[in-house]
Amino acid sequence: MKNVIIVLLIVVPFLSFSQTNQEVNNALQMNAITTTMPFLSINPDTRSGGMGDAGTALSPTCFSSFWNTAGIVFSEKDNEVGIAFIPWLRQLNLTDMNLSYLSGYKKIGERQAFTAGLRFFNLGSITFTDITGQKIKEDKPSEFELLGGYAFKLTDKFSIGLNGKFVYSNLTGGQIVAGAQTKAGVAGGADISVMYHNDELNVGGKEAAYNFGLTINNIANKVSYSPNGQGDFVPIILKIGNAFTSFIDKYNAVTMSVDLQKLLVPTPPIYNASRNLIAGKENNVGVVAGMLQSFYDAPGQIAMDGTDTLFNDNKTAQIVKGSVFKEEMREINIGTGIEYDYNKTFAVRGGYFHESATKGNRQFFTFGVGLKYQMLQIDLSYIATIQRNNPLANTIRYSVRLNLGNNK
Repeated sequence: MKNVIIVLLIVVPFLSFSQTNQEVNNALQMNAITTTMPFLSINPDTRSGGMGDAGTALSPTCFSSFWNTAGIVFSEKDNEVGIAFIPWLRQLNLTDMNLSYLSGYKKIGERQAFTAGLRFFNLGSITFTDITGQKIKEDKPSEFELLGGYAFKLTDKFSIGLNGKFVYSNLTGGQIVAGAQTKAGVAGGADISVMYHNDELNVGGKEAAYNFGLTINNIANKVSYSPNGQGDFVPIILKIGNAFTSFIDKYNAVTMSVDLQKLLVPTPPIYNASRNLIAGKENNVGVVAGMLQSFYDAPGQIAMDGTDTLFNDNKTAQIVKGSVFKEEMREINIGTGIEYDYNKTFAVRGGYFHESATKGNRQFFTFGVGLKYQMLQIDLSYIATIQRNNPLANTIRYSVRLNLGNNK
């Protein structure tokens, strides 16, 4: 177990960097997966936000309802509440856009826990005009999510969790946009999670703990903002996480984490000028079919003869050998982070998040600090992007947690 964890934590970040360079050199085609209600995938947790957004297997907090509800039953605290605030896309001078998150949990005995959360995304002010540019009205579009969850410990080391959620997205205020009537988007969904927790390890003569977590977030109906619209997928996400903590001595501990994350949403196919599908698979499918299809529907890289596309006899495009599998691998995002904790009072964190240049190109370093005083925990994290003028650059997350129960 020890060797596997060390390999994951050391090798994965370097694979991320080498993959980026390879993509730039090969000039692969862009094919990002888009979803509606993308605010559901914004990480509100400041602790994991300082660790490369790798939080699926971290020790639980009140913000674990976003990452892995199953882990809450392993918390050392009986109950906790917290609030997080994230100014969003300030690099684009959108000074009035922000995300707020309120969450908490309550343990019932040693085997059960309940959690609840409210996520509110404020998109700021927008001015609606007609085709002549005349002002119609001012509006403040917003979105929110209400969440309730339950976690249950199946064994001393294994637990499951389930969240139910209601999501409401009002982006247009019912205005007619491009000649079409609009409406608010509504979704009902669920999260499923599992956690394996072992705090009885001994590595190199030091006490240690290992967590493995797996979640599928936002399993929900497709959403349309038009009465006659066919609907789009919300960001259904598969997350697989590992976290290893070494308790160096009575006061010092180091935690390392690695997350693999993938959208369970169909990859956009490639069409010709006549809107005939020439590569990939049709993505206008149901939710369950789309989740399964997301593992094998990448169109790959189209074979070219100079500037001309090479076609098969059935008029589909020829695909470069091995490029379908490579594109599927590029749809897996990697987050990795490390945290040093002193006496459960002061923490310093760092991490790296990688998304393929052809799938969105989110690549950034993260840094964070945490300070605890009696019942109060304050956390701060910062995003430093690799690319210039990245909309996520200089993003700062703030959160405050309050411990309302007894500690083990």
